[in-house]
Amino acid sequence: MSSTLTRPTPAGAAGRTAPPRRRTRVFALPEARWAAAALLLFLAALPPYLAGAPAWAWAPLFALTYATGGWEPGWAGLRALREKTLDVDLLMVVAALGAAAIGQALDGALLIVIFATSGALESIATARTADSVRGLLDLAPATATRLAGDGTEETVAAADLTAGDVILVRPGERIGGDGRVLAGTGEVDQATITGEPLPVTKREGDEVFAGTLNGTGALRVRVEREPSDSVIARIVALVEEASRTKAPTQLFIEKVEQRYSLGMVAATLALFLLPLAFGADPRSTLLRAMTFMIVASPCAVVLATMPPLLSAIATAGRHGVLVKSAVVMERLGQVDRVALDKTGTLTEGTPRVTRIHPLEGSDPDEDALLRWAAAAEHPSEHPLARAIVDAARARGLDIPPAEHFDSAPGTGVRAVVQGRTVAVGSPARLCGDRTGHRALAVAATLAEEGHTAVLITLDGRPIGLLGIADRLREEAAATVAALTGLTGAAPVLLTGDNPRAAARTAAEAGIAEVRAGLLPQDKVAAVRKLEQEGRKVLLVGDGVNDAPALAAAHTGIAMGRVGSDLALETADAVVVRDELATLPALVRLSRLSRRLVVHNLVIAGAFITALVAWDLAATLPLPLGVAGHEGSTVIVGLNGLRLLREAAWRQDGTRP
Repeated sequence: MSSTLTRPTPAGAAGRTAPPRRRTRVFALPEARWAAAALLLFLAALPPYLAGAPAWAWAPLFALTYATGGWEPGWAGLRALREKTLDVDLLMVVAALGAAAIGQALDGALLIVIFATSGALESIATARTADSVRGLLDLAPATATRLAGDGTEETVAAADLTAGDVILVRPGERIGGDGRVLAGTGEVDQATITGEPLPVTKREGDEVFAGTLNGTGALRVRVEREPSDSVIARIVALVEEASRTKAPTQLFIEKVEQRYSLGMVAATLALFLLPLAFGADPRSTLLRAMTFMIVASPCAVVLATMPPLLSAIATAGRHGVLVKSAVVMERLGQVDRVALDKTGTLTEGTPRVTRIHPLEGSDPDEDALLRWAAAAEHPSEHPLARAIVDAARARGLDIPPAEHFDSAPGTGVRAVVQGRTVAVGSPARLCGDRTGHRALAVAATLAEEGHTAVLITLDGRPIGLLGIADRLREEAAATVAALTGLTGAAPVLLTGDNPRAAARTAAEAGIAEVRAGLLPQDKVAAVRKLEQEGRKVLLVGDGVNDAPALAAAHTGIAMGRVGSDLALETADAVVVRDELATLPALVRLSRLSRRLVVHNLVIAGAFITALVAWDLAATLPLPLGVAGHEGSTVIVGLNGLRLLREAAWRQDGTRP
């Protein structure tokens, strides 16, 4: 244990991290600027238009709405035409212009605003994900201290390290490369890689990872991997690869859009040109073609999907869950298997004293034992020390001052408290006599139960042990049971922690399937194996080590309070209030929104089919066509807004 676990590296020292990354600002993206301008112009034109003001009061504003929101997708669509591809966005711009041509400027402007906003949101999400992947590399230090053959030190760029180099890692520095300890003992915080909540003692022969933080003790490390092959670099590659695996769904959507676009354009042209070939009146033919374009336009179809999903997103947001897109909300309802991380997800992510065990024949009771331990640990900044001090304060114990404080990495601390020597630390290092054998037996029992055992000695005599563990969230068991009912399969626990701690947590939460000791690539492999079995996996995690698996899973959710920046950006949704019980409620809400989407599509499809058939088979009056088109839009919109009600979140039961 240590009093210098997070000591900052001096300015200019080796092992410093790269400067913090800059996140792309929303309005630095041209798509966002044009969409915002189109929305503001549309809102400015709406009051005078609805009030019946002269055209000069609203027509220029609508024209600017068309220009600002439609020029970019229109230009992109024209470029696509040169490659013999018809983009649905171009079709929407044409439909909007067609609406304006027959006097329906409001309909066309609304179409422009909807599609411009959608494109902006997609660009923002793409930029944020790219920022997060680049930011992960900032975990690795910019420089490292390399040792020459004669023992002299030189500061070099961490990116220039090669396999076989020996580096010196002082307390408070980040390790410059993946390798193995040659000499020294230190306590390394490697939560960014393995998710373990406590620092791990590293000695000669132990493996260490680039970007992890050395808390105490100087380490000499032989680099075993090139920087481009480090675990951190591989995490970046895994996130990028997993993100690309979602592309087939996007390709399928583009194929559907292409076919719809071609069909609608062909039908509109045929409806206009064929009657002209037989001598029909050009004005009435154009009016009929434009009426067809209005009633066949997918406004109701767009609203059939978006209001339920956006209402579900808003409802989830009111209850502390950020769902990043309508696509994510829809995908959440498809999951049929849940994989949970341990530390910070099922557990609180903070070590706590869970057992107080005075040794038989020793004088102190539980309070006295905890008081001695807290007094000795009070000067330390080690996470275990903080857990012991917090436990003493929670009991209202008075913590006396300590003198002559000393710490040794991997062993513990020693101090003089009220004239007596108190040592707190590793049972294996502090035990030695017959009483110590009893202490080791108790320590072994605590370890089997998944606790970290800490021994307290008074004047060299063992007087008791503390068991420290990461505490299970209160709602964990109920959440696991609810998710089991929703998906029809019990969740699986995926963790980088040791098997004993993982098994204890799983047993308390009611999880039978446990996979422990996983590195980031192992979690990705576990997720992919489940998906190869035909499962649509929902992964819930919080750390950098979870980011590749969050990207690889069908849907990923990050716990917000303790979640790393990359996990929050990579995940499809974030539990901002860090309430595990929101997970089953979110899945139920998604499934309800999916049902409403289907209902709305049936309604929208029925209206469009009826109106188009009327226009083709007879003469559909334009006002009636607009009324039918707008009526279907209003119906599906109001149906979707039902999910804004509180009852939509607090559904009873677990059936989909």
